[in-house]
Amino acid sequence: MVDGWSDTEFWSRFVIASLVVWRLTHLLAFEDGPLDAIARLRQRAGQGFFGKLLDCFYCLSFWTAAPIVPMVARLGETKPVRVVLVWIAVSGAACLLERATAPRE
Repeated sequence: MVDGWSDTEFWSRFVIASLVVWRLTHLLAFEDGPLDAIARLRQRAGQGFFGKLLDCFYCLSFWTAAPIVPMVARLGETKPVRVVLVWIAVSGAACLLERATAPRE
């Protein structure tokens, strides 16, 4: 039991969050999306900060994880340092999934 919740509950939330972050990040970084909406978003972002962010899966996964982490870490019930660690870990898990599923060059 950590911070009032079971290990099983934490790990199930962590795994689901990691999959969600991987899927959303992959969509934003590599796919055109429905009706090419994501491709147009990347094109509009250009070469500025957001355009470069959309070009880097690893950078993008960090920011994609940010709104997902509160569902895993339970803000208000967990110490802030744990929230940051869970944020980094979810992004890291998404990066590992990307490496495991990316086509070999």
